[in-house]
Amino acid sequence: MKNVQINTTGGTLTDEELQTYVDRGRQLKPGQKLIALDVNLDGEYVDLAYHYDSRPFERIRRITGYLVGTLDRFNNAKRSEVLDRVAHDITDDCEDVYIDAV
Repeated sequence: MKNVQINTTGGTLTDEELQTYVDRGRQLKPGQKLIALDVNLDGEYVDLAYHYDSRPFERIRRITGYLVGTLDRFNNAKRSEVLDRVAHDITDDCEDVYIDAV
């Protein structure tokens, strides 16, 4: 229960019961950090809402044929290819073409 905020409504639970719910929350998503647990007691029923720390998002792009997140592992030649890339604009230079159905 250490470092997990627990909010209980509708009654009280023992520390052992709370620890069991916290352990279950950690087992549900082992790669994420459990930061809060909302416990709502309703007679014999218990509603649980687990809150996890958000994961950092890493952008993956296709650069010169490779899927990468950053360029730090590229050698000088690949970095040069990235710098030499040309961005192509989409313009309205083309007129609309209509084909009449016969």
